[in-house]
Amino acid sequence: MVSSSLANSPIGRLTPVRAPDPATGEATSGEAFLPDPLPREVVLSTATWTAVNEATAALARLDGAARLIPNPGLLRRPALRREAQSTSALEGTFAPFSEVLAADAERQEISAAMREILNFERTAELAFSWPEDRPLTIAMLSALQRTLVRGTSGELRDAGRIRERLVLIGAPGSRLGEARFVPPPPGDQLKAGVEALLGWIEDPPTVPTVVQAAMAHYQFETLHPYSDGNGRLGRLLVIVQLLRGAVIREPLLVVSPWFEARRERYQDALLALSCDGDWDAWVGFFAAGVAASAVESRVKVERLVALQAELRERVQRAGKRGVAEQIAADLVGNPYPSVPLVRSTYRLSKQGAHNAIRALVEIGVIEPWEGVTLNRAQMYRAPEVMRVLEA
Repeated sequence: MVSSSLANSPIGRLTPVRAPDPATGEATSGEAFLPDPLPREVVLSTATWTAVNEATAALARLDGAARLIPNPGLLRRPALRREAQSTSALEGTFAPFSEVLAADAERQEISAAMREILNFERTAELAFSWPEDRPLTIAMLSALQRTLVRGTSGELRDAGRIRERLVLIGAPGSRLGEARFVPPPPGDQLKAGVEALLGWIEDPPTVPTVVQAAMAHYQFETLHPYSDGNGRLGRLLVIVQLLRGAVIREPLLVVSPWFEARRERYQDALLALSCDGDWDAWVGFFAAGVAASAVESRVKVERLVALQAELRERVQRAGKRGVAEQIAADLVGNPYPSVPLVRSTYRLSKQGAHNAIRALVEIGVIEPWEGVTLNRAQMYRAPEVMRVLEA
């Protein structure tokens, strides 16, 4: 750990810790970083305020685009699964987006990587279901973390609780003195730090929500309150804060791909803030990421809205109105239909579902996904929708 730089941090202090050497098991001494509570004021440059304003405006335009579709919740699933895929990739868990989007979380044979990714979707839905006037609590955060790690290698003894062990951030197997960063040790100080952060989020300073989210994200990642899942949970809380701040009304913002593409800069920026206390640099970097992510998310929403109208029109021209038209419109939210899925979703007979699928295949809206079945049922895909989602 860069103890010499952190020793002079204006926003935290080092505290002595001990941890077993991974090779010998012998106890070794070192230092962990304990951040101060978040400030009520930060000094930002004109350039950073411009970046914050651009991010806020980009989020407003994304929110406006979401209202172009009668049921914006339809686009939540692909947005959440894209975020899930990318936020997990930041932590070293990879799966192709097409497989993530088509995956069925209830399948028993699902891979470990896919389980981690789909757990994020469940965790996000749980977070988005919270009443917005209900204060965030440690119990709520811990419920999210338990859902996130359930059935994965991260489901450790203290899952669903503030961690009871020292954690090191760095290469696997790093010794205490070799770790890139050592978050606060377990105990009262860590719990107090999390409680202070949640109190700050509930009663934030008078700054734009984007600035609040940047500051809270740094603090959460630096506290690293759980044994596993902190990065994914911290990025999810960014969306939760933007929703609670009424900056967006639907969770269609996908932020992790931007940070994934700049993983080293992202990690370096978090560490640099701990060392030098330069909120301006961190907030500027974070705001740029939110702005770019909002623009990309808006463009995708607008393209999906236009494609939805085009698919509806194509079905109508072919004289296939009714349920076939509705299925075609809903493909922007789930581009991988099957007869059982269509049957259960639209309450059709088995023959009715077959007929609807066949009609959409005949006019080129969907095509068989060769060699792919779910519970022995042929899967289909909407290639035009996937081209938009994967762009």
